[in-house]
Amino acid sequence: MPWFELLLGAWLDTLTRFVDAGGPVLVVIGVVAMLVFAVGVERWWFFHFHYRPARRDLVERWVSRAEHASWSARTLREVWVSELIRRLRRPLPWLKLLVVVCPLLGLLGTVTGMITVFDSLSLASSNQARAMADGVARATLPTLTGMAVSVVGLLLITRLEHIIRREDQRLHDRLARAAEDAHA
Repeated sequence: MPWFELLLGAWLDTLTRFVDAGGPVLVVIGVVAMLVFAVGVERWWFFHFHYRPARRDLVERWVSRAEHASWSARTLREVWVSELIRRLRRPLPWLKLLVVVCPLLGLLGTVTGMITVFDSLSLASSNQARAMADGVARATLPTLTGMAVSVVGLLLITRLEHIIRREDQRLHDRLARAAEDAHA
């Protein structure tokens, strides 16, 4: 058996045990985590392969204008910059929604897990402290997972907002310099 099949089998076994330990809500949290990761990758792709050429085209379009100092020219420049920055910001509300949903999904998993624990304890005739402790530990796993995904998502949002602010400032600076160089 090739090494990758062994690795894949071990990984799937670990994933199955993880989902069994935390319940079906972990699958939903996993899907949300994949969506957060996909948005991060998409934003990286957009920034490197779509935004940079669009930024270059915008600077060239601004430089090719004959007039840069009037109110209408500055307004047009602001509209162009706003449109380009808006394209950078486009997925942020969805990403923020996913990040907010993660802890709530974790809480849902914990509540459903605790209901299962109390239900099984009510059916048992004796007091089983060990079974209750195991059940509580299993019930809190979705909260931990939801919080971990949420923290990673918050880091991604913070980084994206920093990049957007930086690019907004740089774009304004480049257009101002380009206009000054064109008139010099």
